Amino acid sequence: MDETAQVSELIGDIYDAALDPSLWPLVLGKAKGFVGGVAASLYSKDAVNKCGNMFYQNADGIDPHYRHLYFDTYVKLDPTTTGHFFAELDAPVATNDIIPYQEFLETRFYLEWARPQGLVDHVAAVIEKSNTSAALFGIFRHERDGLVDDEARRRMALITPHVRRAVLIGKAIDLKTAEAATFADTLDGLTAGMFLVDATGRIIHANTTGHAIFREGDFLCAIGDRLTASDPQIDRLFRDIFAAAGNGDAAIGIKGIAVPLISRGGEHHVAHVLPLTSGARRRAGIATSAVAALFVQKAALDTPSPPEAIAKAYKLTPTELRVLLAVIEVGGGPEVAEALGVSTETVKGHLGQLYVKTGARRQADLVKLVAGFSSPLQS
Repeated sequence: MDETAQVSELIGDIYDAALDPSLWPLVLGKAKGFVGGVAASLYSKDAVNKCGNMFYQNADGIDPHYRHLYFDTYVKLDPTTTGHFFAELDAPVATNDIIPYQEFLETRFYLEWARPQGLVDHVAAVIEKSNTSAALFGIFRHERDGLVDDEARRRMALITPHVRRAVLIGKAIDLKTAEAATFADTLDGLTAGMFLVDATGRIIHANTTGHAIFREGDFLCAIGDRLTASDPQIDRLFRDIFAAAGNGDAAIGIKGIAVPLISRGGEHHVAHVLPLTSGARRRAGIATSAVAALFVQKAALDTPSPPEAIAKAYKLTPTELRVLLAVIEVGGGPEVAEALGVSTETVKGHLGQLYVKTGARRQADLVKLVAGFSSPLQS
C-alpha cells in the first residue's frame, strides 16, 4: 500500500475512533507503525501538580510494570513535561527539542525508567491544553527505531491534526447515547452548534445551538433547507467538503476538516467537519442520507498561565523554566538537582543563565519574580 492510501485509511480509522473509543488502541497501534515506534498513547500531564493520566494506549513495547511506574513516580521527573506544556498545537516535539540530548541521558528519568526498557526518544504533539495541563498524542522510540528524525516528524505531522479533531469530536458525542433512539436529544445537549447535512448541504438535523446560530443569521444561515455560509468563499468550501464526504473519507482527509468562520462583529469561530459515510460512524444510527456532521463553536483564546508569561517575557528555554519552577518549589541547588534527576553542576549552569536573563542576583530574587507574575491572577 502506498503512503497516500495508507494515510487515508489511517485517517478514516482515526475518525471512527471518535465515535467508538474502543477502537483507539487499534488505531494507536497503526499510528505507531506508521510513524515508527514501540508504543503510542493519548495521555495528559499536569505541569503544576506533576501528575498524569492515560486515556488510551497501544503499549505492547513497554513493560506493564514500567507503565505504572511512570505515572506513580517518574512523571514527576520527566524532563519533557514543561516543554510539552508550551508547545504549539499539532507540532511534533522530540526530546532534543526540549532538552539537550546529552543532558537528557544524565537524568534519573532516562537512567532509571527509559534506558532499562531500551527507549531512546519520544515524539509527541499537544492536542489540547489549559493553563495547567496538556493532553498529548505521543509515540515512544526504541533503540531499534533510532532517534526521532525528519521522516518521523513528517509522518507525525500528517496525522496529528486528525487525532486532535477526533478527540474534540469524541468529547462532544457519546456513542452509546447516539445508538439509542434519543440521539437528537444528545445533539441538543451539545454546547457547540451541530448540523447533519447531505452531500448537497441540505440540513438533515440541527441541534438547539445550531438553530440559535441560524436565527442570528450571521456567519451561517439556512436558505430554504440548505446550510449556507455568508462568506461566499467559505460557502464554496463547504459545498466541496460535503460533496467529497459523500465519496468517503479520503477526500475529506486530504482537504482537511477545520474551517475558520468570522462573524460580522469580528468574533472568530471554527467549524469541524466529520464524515459519516463509513465504519463506526455509519453504525452510530445517524440518518443514512447524512454524509457529514458540522460542529461549530467559538474559537477560545487561552490566557497565558504565569509560567508561560514568565518564559515569554525572559525568553527562557523549557529547561531553564523547569529549573526556575523547581527553585520555587523545593529550594536550593542540591534539592533542585535531586528533584529533577540531574547533576548539581547542570542546575548551577541553568541558574547562571536565569540570573543573566532575568537580572536576578540570588534565588530569593527569582522567588519574588515568580510571585510578581502570579499575584495578578490570584486577585
